[in-house]
Amino acid sequence: VVGDSGVGKTSLTSLIANNSCLSSPGWTVGSSIEVKLHPYLEGTPNEKEYFIEMMDIGGSHSQRNTRHVLMHTCHGIILVHDLTNRKSCLNLDKWLAEVMRAEAGSTKYSGAWDGAGPGDIGEVNIPLLVVGTKVDEANGSRLPLHNRRSDIAEELGTEEIHLNCNDKSSIGPGTSAATKLSRFFDKVITRQFYSDP
Repeated sequence: VVGDSGVGKTSLTSLIANNSCLSSPGWTVGSSIEVKLHPYLEGTPNEKEYFIEMMDIGGSHSQRNTRHVLMHTCHGIILVHDLTNRKSCLNLDKWLAEVMRAEAGSTKYSGAWDGAGPGDIGEVNIPLLVVGTKVDEANGSRLPLHNRRSDIAEELGTEEIHLNCNDKSSIGPGTSAATKLSRFFDKVITRQFYSDP
């Protein structure tokens, strides 16, 4: 789970893993891990439960030179941006480039922030989900709401959801957000356990 500092990654991971809202989330230094039990292929004869480990990577620029150590083995990426902060959405290309470089074992980690764009990422063969947070703040303020699909979701053809991480019904059963999360986790499990080496 990656994105700029302060976009709501910690609140998001708590909501997904524990179905609970954090009243006052702290800053993530390094990373924090949440675990969720996910019913893979729910409602089918092949349904099976798996543990999903979500690593919330700290977004501070002061940690840029070390966080690649945490990104070297991932099976899916959740890119998080703040709907009231357009820059956090524009930076998703840089976050994806950083994760992809770390995954490939590149030693040029800080280069992801030096003008990276979608064309610099290369082929992405990993499940992606884009999440816009703070929809509650964006809707109740005069701040400009970035409510259309993000450029990166459009370009890579991936799912995107917009959430209020202070309302656990945002990902309640039957919501489109819950459906998209479930499909994303199914893809992550398929990639990890069922794809050819």
